[in-house]
Amino acid sequence: MSQDDLIHGLHAVQAAVRYEPAGVVEAWVERRRRDGRMQRLRRQLQGLGCPVHEVERRELDRLTGSDAHQGVAIRYRGPPPRGDDELAQLLDGLARAPFLLVLDQVQDPHNLGACLRTAEGAGVDAVITPRDRAAGLTPAVHKVAAGAAETLPLFQVTNLARALRDLRERGIWLVGAADTAAASLYDTDLTGSLALVLGAEENGLRRLTREACDQLVAIPMAGRVESLNVSVAAGVMLYEAVRQRAAAVQRRVQG
Repeated sequence: MSQDDLIHGLHAVQAAVRYEPAGVVEAWVERRRRDGRMQRLRRQLQGLGCPVHEVERRELDRLTGSDAHQGVAIRYRGPPPRGDDELAQLLDGLARAPFLLVLDQVQDPHNLGACLRTAEGAGVDAVITPRDRAAGLTPAVHKVAAGAAETLPLFQVTNLARALRDLRERGIWLVGAADTAAASLYDTDLTGSLALVLGAEENGLRRLTREACDQLVAIPMAGRVESLNVSVAAGVMLYEAVRQRAAAVQRRVQG
């Protein structure tokens, strides 16, 4: 993310105010919007001590380049990207089996935002992407993620293949998504320490990423399309893992 970026939309702004209040530098609020939700957000923004500008809707349209701002925008200065060292620290501190999502060169910010939102809902501990040729935490990502970008750690690693090898050395099972894989997602054990690995929108997993995986699986497709959008595929795979992990816990409790 650049030093300062504009974030707009109620969910994204509320998340920034709640989880990263020190990053809110300046705010613009639609003057004529006086509903209870906006009034509460006004008070929260004013409580941060940052300038809050009351403007007409057309000024917000001009500022954000969109009419979908929902009456509020902020200038946001986020923390620097987390990298390899911070990822190691998070994994060292986990008291349970890690549950991770790895995205190989996903460049569309809307797809990254959707993946973050789904991963946060599924209880993922972290999302890992390469530092280069991949979307970062842009305003578009924040807006689509609807708060998940502030609560779910995103790590941008220098060398993804090396990071995957490090995960394997920690005993984390790497399951990659590949349309041509012989194994079905639904026949694969997704319990225990797990990282699900998905590729870019056009080309899927790169060769070194595929080779780093312990297993490749396919999502069964009953129709004529050959593959799913990466954010949809992430949702399917993550929630199959959630289902299996919940069932495993239930079996342990009953046993």
